[in-house]
Amino acid sequence: MANSDKIKVKSPVVWFDIPCVDLDRAICFYSAVLAVEVKKEGGPGFSLGILPHSDVGGCLAVMDDNAPSERGPLIYLNCDGRLEAAVAAVERNGGRVLEPKHAIGPHGFRAIIKDSEGNRLALHSN
Repeated sequence: MANSDKIKVKSPVVWFDIPCVDLDRAICFYSAVLAVEVKKEGGPGFSLGILPHSDVGGCLAVMDDNAPSERGPLIYLNCDGRLEAAVAAVERNGGRVLEPKHAIGPHGFRAIIKDSEGNRLALHSN
């Protein structure tokens, strides 16, 4: 099969919501830790903090039916090439480092953190 004939496999993950209590605080936290612009968007009766994305996307959202948690799925956020700086920004911006940077075999490195809202997440780098 020629390269042009290959079927592109799409990611089974299409979107994720990261619950938060204080949207503005969460936007500041993620903007600082990920070194990206998290844009505040919304419409009548709702606001979201949209994380930059090209394929799989996600947002920060205040939701009555979904509270921040240290349990449940572990979302990995890309900090490739700047994992140390991202980890250093966690506590300065109201979060906590639960597990410092450590190797995860051939899959690179990760640090497990608690964000400013109380969610457990992984920061990842190759």
